[in-house]
Amino acid sequence: MVSRRGAAQSRDRFLRWCWVSGTAVVLLVLALLSPLGQATREQISMAAIAAAGVAAAISCAQRATRSTGRRRRAWAVLSLGGVVGLAGNVYSGLVGDPETGDAAYIAALLLGVVGLSLFPAVRPRGQELVRMLLDSVVVGGSVLYIALFALALQADTPQAEPALTAYALPVVDALLATLAVQVMTRSNTAERVPLVLVGGGFVLYAVADVAFALLSAAGGFTFGSPVDAAWAGGYIAIALAARHPAASGSPVVDRAEHGTPVLGTVVTFCLFLGAALVRVVQTGNQTLPPVANALWVAVLVAVVARQILVVVDNESLRHGLERRVQERTAQLRSLASERERTLESVADGIYGVDPDGCVTFVNTAGAYTLGASASDLVGRDAHATFHAPADDGSPLPAEGCYIAEALRDGITVTAEQDVYLRPDGKQVPVEVTASPLRDDGVIRGAVVVFRDVTERREVERIKDEFVSVVSHELRTPLTAIRGALSLLDSDALDDSPEQAARMVRVALTSSERLGRLVDDILDTERLEAGTTQLEMAEHPVDDLVAAAVDQVAVLADDAGITLEPTSSTETVRADPERVVQTLTNLLGNAVRFSPPGSTVRVTAAPVGDLVEIRVDDEGRGIPPDKLEAVFRRFEQVDASDTRERGGSGLGLTIARSIVERHGGRLWAVSQGEGTGSSFRFTLRRATPHPARTPEPAPDDDAATRVIVVDDDQYVVDVLRTVLEERGYDVIGLTDGRAALAAVEDEHPAAIVLDLAMPGTSGAEVLSRLRQSAATADVPVVVLSGTRPHDALETAALADDWLVKPVDPDRIVETVRDVIRRQPHHGRVLLVEDHEELRTVVATVLRNAGLVVTTASSVDAAREALSQGADPDLVVLDLTLPDGSGRELVADLRRDGRLRRVPLVVYTGAEVSRSDRADLRLGRTVFLTKGRAAPDTVLRSVLDLLDVAAGRAGDVGRPGQNPTVRNP
Repeated sequence: MVSRRGAAQSRDRFLRWCWVSGTAVVLLVLALLSPLGQATREQISMAAIAAAGVAAAISCAQRATRSTGRRRRAWAVLSLGGVVGLAGNVYSGLVGDPETGDAAYIAALLLGVVGLSLFPAVRPRGQELVRMLLDSVVVGGSVLYIALFALALQADTPQAEPALTAYALPVVDALLATLAVQVMTRSNTAERVPLVLVGGGFVLYAVADVAFALLSAAGGFTFGSPVDAAWAGGYIAIALAARHPAASGSPVVDRAEHGTPVLGTVVTFCLFLGAALVRVVQTGNQTLPPVANALWVAVLVAVVARQILVVVDNESLRHGLERRVQERTAQLRSLASERERTLESVADGIYGVDPDGCVTFVNTAGAYTLGASASDLVGRDAHATFHAPADDGSPLPAEGCYIAEALRDGITVTAEQDVYLRPDGKQVPVEVTASPLRDDGVIRGAVVVFRDVTERREVERIKDEFVSVVSHELRTPLTAIRGALSLLDSDALDDSPEQAARMVRVALTSSERLGRLVDDILDTERLEAGTTQLEMAEHPVDDLVAAAVDQVAVLADDAGITLEPTSSTETVRADPERVVQTLTNLLGNAVRFSPPGSTVRVTAAPVGDLVEIRVDDEGRGIPPDKLEAVFRRFEQVDASDTRERGGSGLGLTIARSIVERHGGRLWAVSQGEGTGSSFRFTLRRATPHPARTPEPAPDDDAATRVIVVDDDQYVVDVLRTVLEERGYDVIGLTDGRAALAAVEDEHPAAIVLDLAMPGTSGAEVLSRLRQSAATADVPVVVLSGTRPHDALETAALADDWLVKPVDPDRIVETVRDVIRRQPHHGRVLLVEDHEELRTVVATVLRNAGLVVTTASSVDAAREALSQGADPDLVVLDLTLPDGSGRELVADLRRDGRLRRVPLVVYTGAEVSRSDRADLRLGRTVFLTKGRAAPDTVLRSVLDLLDVAAGRAGDVGRPGQNPTVRNP
């Protein structure tokens, strides 16, 4: 309210100034037209011009102090121009030097040009400002040319040639007036009044100056004529412009709200054509003065320059527009392509709908799930097309659909469970999220994201079924155990020992069944989760079959079944314990479901790179529709089989999981009930090894002398035979005391020790060996039926631990390793940035007798080498915090002492073949952290040190997959 009142008061004050100024101008004109004497009119004219000039200068200066930015500078320059013009007027009147006065006027007018260029709130471009100035030159020059030749030069007897300033003054006036008009046309509406007044003032000046030039050329100009009122009126108009409320202007903007250069261009060229027409008419009648020729040349130059500038500006604008169009087109294409890639890369289905619920787009995943192409779905009603009908076959109401809620109410629905209907009639359970699309607060459509949850539903069904079956299978033996124990506890069977004994057997059998069931469940989960580690090695098929037959032999004898394995020369690469478990399950099933007196046969035959093992029985057979179902959990051909024939219902599931972990396949073949069945599985075939030749015994017998201590003489004889075949000198003992004495006398290279012995136990023997300085360093391999975590104190004293039963090759390999660890006292530089892994690897290496220097970075490794570390081998990680391990390899290559040092590259990622050449020093082994444990690093280190020392090495044993590079 206050601001409106202030604006009204400002407008009122401006109107009062306009009335006062208009009245003064009218009175001045009347005075100059009155019959007063010439001298009086001259004095009135000079006083009026001086007073108007002072008013204009003061008003512009005051407005400059109240303005900011460009507008302040504009008013300041105009105020300065008014002062200069006023000074010229005073000087010309007092001294009587019109040329000096004209020069001052021209300077004042040029200051006006500068002020006008700063005046508009719309910041003009540089080229636009130049074009405006050139237009002003053309207009001013054309007007003066027309005036001079159409009026002044038509006089028959011109009085005198006017001064140059008399011609220049109207040209500058016309330039300034034209610039003011063009600034007006390019200004916004709010600022147009002060600009009109400023422009009007300069136009009045221009009219007066042209009249002055014409009258001077005719020799008839004197002060005191009505022409002088135009000069005074020009000053007053500028003073009024400074008094206008909008004179301070608005903030500077980059683009004009109104205005167009078309009008100014039309006026400019019309005047130029008029001047050219006058030039044509007058050229043939009289000789043109030099000033006129110079003026015409200036006008032509301005026209040509203006057109060149317009062409350059248009070309620049065209190229700029083309570039912007190309950039914007590229951006739009990039955005469209990115949007399309995003939609197509999402695994979930996505489709959009318009406000009417019709599909506008579908991504590839969505079209695949819905079983139709995107083009077939676009334009169709989403609710009617996708939603499956209700249970009674009636369509679901569209009002309650999440699509309708998103479009109508703007509701975002998440995790909505729905069923979509494909064109082929198949129903697909989905989980849906629907969100509205808004534009300026208006809902323009919706986006629906859906995910096929068929597999999730199946997993949930299987899980629920599994829990239900497990609960039943666990409760059955528990119920039997509880019932039997309750009868025994109630003393109800005290008079019936036979019944009591039967209840004890029921409880025992049920507990065994319960234990087998729990073990089988755990085995199944571990195998399916992939957490069970397979100890892969090459084994003859006959050995695996024989081990399984031995385990099932008692069950077969009790059932009257003959087991008939067929000999095979094939060798497979497998985990022997797991393959024997698989064969045991298959043989056990064959025995349980075969009639007495029948035969179960086991055969093996090569099939390409695989070996196919078959277990054939003469039992009741399997219906064709059950051949695959029997491999599911707790699935039986007959539901009563579990109760009548035993078993957990998980044996075949476990067997298939084991075979698949080996990369093979397990399946069943049967012609139906009464025809028997055949279970077959495949394992990868191994390349047969040439027969081993005994390793030559070292010259020093003590270096290969091994003492074997076991209370079972048979075990001692077997181990003696195995080790002697490998070139070892074996002493076999069955007594702990004798073992202690033999160790002190023979100084063996290693001891193989059983813990369970009468008298002095193996644990006691091991403890006494570690307490004696003479035997503390003798490596001991414990061979026991217990696991190391069950005897932690003893395990801490042993160099290695094997659990019975164990493969003979494994015993030989372990003995060899513990012997090889002893003589090594080599120096190893370990460069690894991971602190915990560095500690573990360093500990493993130090436990083998190696001297380990650790470094966590490239700089730390360089410092260790500079301080005298002279490693016999380097273990190197490639990814280090301050650089790459390649930099350290390059340093070692430049060192004459270390350029052929053995190297173990132990890094987290596979090293490509092209990169391995750049990492080669001496013998080089590449190990991957995810596949090679610290024990594998130790073996590679010992092998490389053996090779470097001239001892036999075995770098790159099967199962480790390191890559060795020779220099």
